[in-house]
Amino acid sequence: MRIKICGITKPEQGKAIAALGATTLGFICVDRSPRYVTPQQIALITEHLPGHVERIGVFANAREQEIVGTVTEASLTGVQLHGDETPQFCQSLRKLLPSNIELIKALRIKNFDSLTNAQIYYSLVDTILLDAYHPQLLGGTGTTLNWQDLTNFQPPLPWLLAGGLTPDNILEALRKVNPQGIDLSSGVERSPGDKDLDKVKQLFQQLSREQ
Repeated sequence: MRIKICGITKPEQGKAIAALGATTLGFICVDRSPRYVTPQQIALITEHLPGHVERIGVFANAREQEIVGTVTEASLTGVQLHGDETPQFCQSLRKLLPSNIELIKALRIKNFDSLTNAQIYYSLVDTILLDAYHPQLLGGTGTTLNWQDLTNFQPPLPWLLAGGLTPDNILEALRKVNPQGIDLSSGVERSPGDKDLDKVKQLFQQLSREQ
């Protein structure tokens, strides 16, 4: 399973989390976020990572050229769009990005009907991420989705489950839904951007129980 730890801000924590088994690290490229890191800071973190670890930049309503420039400067392997990006924007950005750069569209799910919005992105992106809806915040809120609504969610492309996941509830979530990966941020933190390595260890211990 793909395991993405998002909101990395410190090189030593990024390296440690990768060593514990994370397949993917996420970096917040939204300057109003408490977890924001500049392209230069991301580059400092990624230079210490093993080559197999995926490096995803998280953007929200950013300009195309800003995204493309950050991908190059920070040596990212993927882009996550976490704002109100339209299908047209995704299509345009896809043409500007190198073909090997993964494009992820995050959708904030308010209710079961919100899942229908996912369908319009299926042919335009590589991966879908489902996060919990919050009226003011884009992500990292600690709010969980209604997993029961996702029992039969089986899109024709890989998808990641996010939204309030922690070492304590991850197994319950995975017994109800069947994503190709999971995404955690606040659930393994001491404070925004400061990861708790003990919680990260607990996460992998819990996941190993299901293997």
